Amino acid sequence: MTEIPEHLLKRSQERREALGGSEAAKPADKPAPTGSIESAPSVAVAKEPVAPSAPVAPLPPPPDPPYVVAAKSRKKIPFWAMATLSLLPLWAFIYLLALRPQEKTVEGPLAIGATLFGSCAGCHGADGQGGAGRVLYQGEVLKTFPRIEDMLNFVYTGSQAFVTNGLAIYGNPDREGGANAPLSYNGNPMPQQGAKSGGGLTDAEILGVVCHERYTVSGAIPTSTEWSKEYDRWCSPTSEIYAALLAGTTDFDTLAETFKGLPDPPAAVGTTPRASVSSGS
Repeated sequence: MTEIPEHLLKRSQERREALGGSEAAKPADKPAPTGSIESAPSVAVAKEPVAPSAPVAPLPPPPDPPYVVAAKSRKKIPFWAMATLSLLPLWAFIYLLALRPQEKTVEGPLAIGATLFGSCAGCHGADGQGGAGRVLYQGEVLKTFPRIEDMLNFVYTGSQAFVTNGLAIYGNPDREGGANAPLSYNGNPMPQQGAKSGGGLTDAEILGVVCHERYTVSGAIPTSTEWSKEYDRWCSPTSEIYAALLAGTTDFDTLAETFKGLPDPPAAVGTTPRASVSSGS
């Protein structure tokens, strides 16, 4: 145990005597044995000031996921480009309009023929596939009538008139697959269409129907080497023959005479049955 020095004990006693009145007269307490820790006065021990603790730094935020980093690092669209992008719907609309197939404008004989062919479709089929009447599509009409004049004559007069006039065939006698004989297809006659034969169509209308059957139904190509001359002369919107028939300045009986001055003039059509002028006749 630690001994308390004598002079410290004496100083403590003097201090008590100075502070207390009656207590000063009292005999001093017997000093505790030297070395007793219980008799030692309490000594205040100064506490060292505690330094304030440094603030704890917050934890750094977790790193962004890769897709966020990519979004933040992606280049922004320039302001001037926004006006261009706003026009994209308009461009898309114009593009779709360009892709839409344009409807063909049909004029001249083909236009009137397409309208009138509905009365023929009941026998020949809407697409010329045949029925009560002969097949017209896939070039069949062109095989039978290489010359349009022969077809015009046959449609005008009808097949019964050929039988009555003793004509055994109509059209090209050298036709692929054999010549066609009147009433040889299901025994059905081809009705007459011309006014002089009792039909209801004008010469211009018959030309329109025949042009439609040749170029739309049967598939003759107007720009081909084989058919371009016929198309330009008879079936084009600028056809002089069609214009003359439409105006009534000529008809099937006078047509050959009217246009005899043309290079390679047309053959006579006529309004009564006649033999074919097709090649091989």
